[in-house]
Amino acid sequence: MPASLLALAAGAFGIGTTEFIIMGLLTQVSHDLQISIPTAGTLISGYALGVAVGAPVLTLASRRWPRKQLLLVLMGIFIAGNAAAAWAPSYGWLMAARLLTSLTHGTFFGVGAVVATQLVPPERKASAIAFMFSGLTLATLLGVPAGAWIGQHFGWRMAFAAVALVGVAALGILAVFVPRNVATAGAHSLAQELAVLRIPQLWLGLGITVVGFAGVFTLYTYIEPLLTQVTGMGDRWVAITLLLFGAGLAIGNHAGGRLADRHGVLRALAGALLVLLAVLLAGRWAFAGTPLAMAYVLLLGIAAFVGVAPMQMRVLQAAGHAGSNLASSLNIAAFNLGNALGAWAGGAVIAQGMGLTSIAWAAAALTTLGLLLVLLSHRLPAGRNAAPQPMKTAC
Repeated sequence: MPASLLALAAGAFGIGTTEFIIMGLLTQVSHDLQISIPTAGTLISGYALGVAVGAPVLTLASRRWPRKQLLLVLMGIFIAGNAAAAWAPSYGWLMAARLLTSLTHGTFFGVGAVVATQLVPPERKASAIAFMFSGLTLATLLGVPAGAWIGQHFGWRMAFAAVALVGVAALGILAVFVPRNVATAGAHSLAQELAVLRIPQLWLGLGITVVGFAGVFTLYTYIEPLLTQVTGMGDRWVAITLLLFGAGLAIGNHAGGRLADRHGVLRALAGALLVLLAVLLAGRWAFAGTPLAMAYVLLLGIAAFVGVAPMQMRVLQAAGHAGSNLASSLNIAAFNLGNALGAWAGGAVIAQGMGLTSIAWAAAALTTLGLLLVLLSHRLPAGRNAAPQPMKTAC
């Protein structure tokens, strides 16, 4: 893999850290800004909304920009947003800073994924996307725990300041290593970009991402109460178990890219969702004891991310070159919609009084819908550049 992919992964690490770091700082933020925990929690949903809106809008608005210049500008906005968060005197200011930062998320990952595929031979495109997304998995494994530690010892503002410094480092790496001659979408008109929205395979790909990935967050959103209330873990073991989840993400992300390159995107995607479905179903019984729960959370992390690179590659295949930037950014928005849908579905199950472990059924149901969409995608005509693939799972 070229050094320029490492630069993209560095940017992904910073953006991934700022997305999830607030989850470990909610109590501190609520106390310092004198707001309730639920109100502080809207800083998470506000960020997701910003990603969903900002991804297609910024991608279209910047379609004529050179890709390297765009990535550098996005990282500059990221730095400014986190610096503003560190100085936020009120909840409204902090929400505005989070929204500003979130606008860069979808476009950076979307355009970055397209750039990644242009830096490697055709047979390694999915692996290149997975390599870039490894920055996101490392953010979950290392960045978020480090941010929580900084917040505990130096305050939540210093945690955001540290993320801004990560952005400065990523900006420097991007400036040095990303080549200037990566293709730009400037040759395509707005009509050509929007034409991708008429491709049924694109909408199927986005639907696969939303409902297939929603199964992960249906369960993972409530992993802490599952571990403490069902398994009976203490805080120390919960922290260790969540680190195992991050390690699983890294393993699954790497495996997903390799499987898609070796066996084809649809095969890898079908196999990934089958594995995820089996793992989610097992969640009904996996929290009975500490060793079992720890092993299960590691396996959940692997299954959660083995389908990410194939999902991203699928929408790129459907869109073809002219609409690849918009399609890629839309898929990042789809991931965030899946996060929101999963969290809502799990909460609805709990609100019905069905018990924490029952959310495994809802998680499996959503992923089953994603698998059915994969089968439907196989039966319909391919997108602009994609050829139909025989359906044989890679597992």
